[in-house]
Amino acid sequence: MGNLPSERLRPGYPFESTGVDYAGPIMCASRQGRGCRLVKVYIAIFICFTTKAIHLELVGDLSSNSYLLALHRFISRRGKPSNIFSDNGTSFVGAYNDLSKFLKANSSSLGESAANDGIKFHFIPAYTPHFGGLWEAGVKSTKYHLQRVLGNCNLTFEELYTALTKIEAVLNSRPLTPLSSDPVDYTPLTPGHFLVGRPLTSLPQPDYRDHSMNHLSRFQRIEQLRQHFWSRWSKEYVAELQVRTKWHSSKDALRLNTLVVIREDNLPPLKWRLGRVVAVHPGTDGIVRVADIQTSTGVIRRAFNRICPLPVSSDESC
Repeated sequence: MGNLPSERLRPGYPFESTGVDYAGPIMCASRQGRGCRLVKVYIAIFICFTTKAIHLELVGDLSSNSYLLALHRFISRRGKPSNIFSDNGTSFVGAYNDLSKFLKANSSSLGESAANDGIKFHFIPAYTPHFGGLWEAGVKSTKYHLQRVLGNCNLTFEELYTALTKIEAVLNSRPLTPLSSDPVDYTPLTPGHFLVGRPLTSLPQPDYRDHSMNHLSRFQRIEQLRQHFWSRWSKEYVAELQVRTKWHSSKDALRLNTLVVIREDNLPPLKWRLGRVVAVHPGTDGIVRVADIQTSTGVIRRAFNRICPLPVSSDESC
């Protein structure tokens, strides 16, 4: 494996170095009611290189103009990035050419500060998707479950955009690492902390997952899609935290005061149950498989297959 790009390790503001890719197509209804026409739409995925935060934009086609509009919406809400990485898609290259022509044609009218404060576009080599593994992972997280959740449901452009913003909040709520080493602090660091300065939360809603679509309104149907997406994606993310290998050796044993994610079923969206290990119970062979965890509601005992330790720095692990 090669070394990480320097942009992945350089501290800065969110989305200073951004990767972008397209996901889709997704069928979208032109309007509500009978006689609507189905059209193809796409998802533009922007992912921050340092914070792993994700920004989703819904675009109507793969033209350069649509990409430029999505890029301007992204810059208006997240700030102007310094570097944009992408593959060699025609829409990305076309947008780069359009911006280059504009800067060359209006270089005299632009101020010196504006001319020097540009965006650097970087394109990975052709036919090398593994060079863009960061945004490919974002495409998988978004598209893989979204297609299975939508099924045969055809939402309008506005409804689909609303569903994507809710999915964006779900993806940006995932815990990355403990926020502090305080034993009584159960707050993890999430991408949402870098975007809004605090954890992302959602309004409480009834559980619509087991309701029939025929008895739900359009808004309730969108909420049902979000709850289904949360149920599928949160289980997949927790499974990725628990890397399974052959049981010939043991490493990364549970340590006291480690912040862990507890695998719980039927949690509401954007709700993660976390706690700190206060006691471990090794077996006859000396390997810890059961631990007592201090949560905000009390001490619970869970087996190792229901516990997902969050990554910590080497200084904290020592």
